[in-house]
Amino acid sequence: MPRATLTISSRNYSSWSLRGWLLARLAGLDFDTLAVPPGDADSRKELLLLSPSILVPCLRHQGVTVWDTLAIGEYLHELFPQAGLLPTDRAARAHCRAVSGEMHSGFASMRAALPMNLKGDSPNFRVWERAQADIDRICEIWRDCLGQYGGPFLFGNTAGLADAMYAPVATRFLTYHVALDEVCGAYAMRLLALPQMVEWKQAALVEPDEIEELDMEF
Repeated sequence: MPRATLTISSRNYSSWSLRGWLLARLAGLDFDTLAVPPGDADSRKELLLLSPSILVPCLRHQGVTVWDTLAIGEYLHELFPQAGLLPTDRAARAHCRAVSGEMHSGFASMRAALPMNLKGDSPNFRVWERAQADIDRICEIWRDCLGQYGGPFLFGNTAGLADAMYAPVATRFLTYHVALDEVCGAYAMRLLALPQMVEWKQAALVEPDEIEELDMEF
């Protein structure tokens, strides 16, 4: 039977690609990664937030095609429940889905003002007021989950769906030197230190493509 495949776009810029890839790795899925060419017009539109639909990541596994990040997470949870992508407790599982869904559909101002750029470094970046409101809400979610479930990840000892959804945010906070409190700063660094995150960033740093619009200063 053919191996599973996960289609992604830029490792440096695509937060959705990172989420899907990280979920697959955390689940323990054996898969091949297929990268969309940097010059692909649809991929470029998506990275610039102009695409009407999210095109990547797209998982193909045993005749099943799943192209939405949360759907990929749920699919992988059904395949590998032992991986702990979602909590075993029903109430905690509902909470996990809620905060993951909030990341999936919200925080548009932060997305626009602080695009993911793993090669970037902007120590004097000015955060817009609306983007700061998004950052404040994200930190509220992090503190609430870490306090309620005891850490070190949002829903306990295992990095799961919610952590994968917020992992690209941790890269943004690092790139733009966003000031965080002790709890949120430690959690962000914990995400960045995951072996899978280190692997992704190393690949991103040698990625040849550049999209000038995403390197601009806001």
